[in-house]
Amino acid sequence: MSTTLDLVTTLKAELKAAQVTYADLAGHLGMSESSIKRIFAKGDMPLSRIDEVLRVLKMDFAELARKVADARPERSELTLEQEKAVVADRVLLLIAICCLSQWSLEQIVGTYTLSEAQCLVYFKVLDRLGVIELRPLSRYRLKVAKTFRWRPNGPVMNFFRTHVAGDFFSAGFDDPGEMMMLVHGQLSPAAAEGFVERLRRVGQDFAQQHVADQKLPADKRRAFTLVVGMRSWLFGAFRDLKRDGGETLNELPAAPRRPR
Repeated sequence: MSTTLDLVTTLKAELKAAQVTYADLAGHLGMSESSIKRIFAKGDMPLSRIDEVLRVLKMDFAELARKVADARPERSELTLEQEKAVVADRVLLLIAICCLSQWSLEQIVGTYTLSEAQCLVYFKVLDRLGVIELRPLSRYRLKVAKTFRWRPNGPVMNFFRTHVAGDFFSAGFDDPGEMMMLVHGQLSPAAAEGFVERLRRVGQDFAQQHVADQKLPADKRRAFTLVVGMRSWLFGAFRDLKRDGGETLNELPAAPRRPR
């Protein structure tokens, strides 16, 4: 969708919200209603005409541009090249994770040995990469969806597997609010997909609760990390014990034959 069409589409929505009809707008601009309808139907409008419509709506162009940005679909993952750029600099990766957790600039500076100027440099990089939209007063808007995830076999998850997973799983998971489960079973492919969807919703619930708890004082919150994984798999230490052609814990058994 072109930028001009985005602007015109948003203008139509703003006119409707303000209860300004095409007839009303035609009167303000000294044009016929049919001409106004034709312009909006084509979705092509010169900037001078957009400015005229904005004056009727008592809006400025910057506000319209922000509304266009807010209306665009959010991305659920980054491109491979974008992830490579993020993981190439550990500080940029840290700032990206903080932004995905919706930390403010003040929270980042108060927690890590980074200055405001350094954070802003990284904010600008994340803005260029499409992770955030940098706004005045060092604020930002996330440009990724609530369902955002790092690419399953991408640079960030590979970094996690290599440098983070061992550190994460080395603890006892026995403090309040902590747990780790290891459950084995045999499921139909359809049932497995159902569990994956439910686990995905757990991740979304976690993210939404994080946003809700941001209004609590800092001393009432603790940092938690949720790792969810499910796969068809046989632990490497057991693979040499498996008979050739034998069933594994994660394989579906063949249907038993009925006696003749």
